[in-house]
Amino acid sequence: MRIGELAGKAGVSTRALCYYEEQGLLRPQRTTSGQRVYEESAVDRVGLIQQLYTAGLGSRLIATLLPAIDARYVGPELLECLLDERLRINAKVAELQEAGRRLDVLINLATHPSTGSCPTSLGQAVTRESVPA
Repeated sequence: MRIGELAGKAGVSTRALCYYEEQGLLRPQRTTSGQRVYEESAVDRVGLIQQLYTAGLGSRLIATLLPAIDARYVGPELLECLLDERLRINAKVAELQEAGRRLDVLINLATHPSTGSCPTSLGQAVTRESVPA
């Protein structure tokens, strides 16, 4: 299938497919005139690539991971990289949760102004103010 057909079936732009090719994530065949031709399995491959990006992985790690997925074997070094990525993502989640708590404080302060003094920090307000769930 041609690039436009793959893009439609996989729900991505042709530009994304070209980027995947540049990053070594997708390897189409070429016609004698240089047009890209993809096998039907490329639809699933693009879906997997999208899932890996959504999981927070970068293209360099994805390029290393795809052959391991194909071989159904992740060696110890790659496993260590994946564990490090999970730690990085968990730390980011914790940061986002804290940001959400601080926004809750701001919303609470805005919707329930008190006569007391303004908190010197949102962290202090979290412990002093009751924040609706």
